[in-house]
Amino acid sequence: MNDAVDQVLDQWAAVRPGLDTSAMGVVGRISRASRLLERGVRAYFDEHGLEPWEFDVLAVLFRADRTLCMRELAEATMVSSGALTNRIDRLVAKELVTRATAEDNRRLVLVTLTEAGHRLVGDFVDGHVANEDRLLDGLTPAERDELAALLRKLLGSLGDTGP
Repeated sequence: MNDAVDQVLDQWAAVRPGLDTSAMGVVGRISRASRLLERGVRAYFDEHGLEPWEFDVLAVLFRADRTLCMRELAEATMVSSGALTNRIDRLVAKELVTRATAEDNRRLVLVTLTEAGHRLVGDFVDGHVANEDRLLDGLTPAERDELAALLRKLLGSLGDTGP
């Protein structure tokens, strides 16, 4: 079975015989899969009137089960402090999080999930996981495990080793 990347690789082979495009094949497939998966995730979020970044921030707080400082949130969400400040402003306006300065260090901004934010994540996460499961229907459980292991190895080699 061929995919869209095979066509690109065949075109390169025709104009540059001998060019090793194996890395291009892997990166191209990861990139295309990322876009297609993101499209499927976004469609589910759109159906529920939620932005993926909103869920991302709220889910980080939900999983942590505690107040986090902006630095911790920025690291977990992989966004700049400026972008995160904007996102927190919007979530505060929706009353999904609260923001306060630490009593002992006024430069430290703390973010806490509100009851409404906690409820939103709790109500949403099962459907979100089911949607992701549907997006991976083309893989067997063993293939999913193998792919996850390979992607974990790749991410580690790229420096994404987690906290």
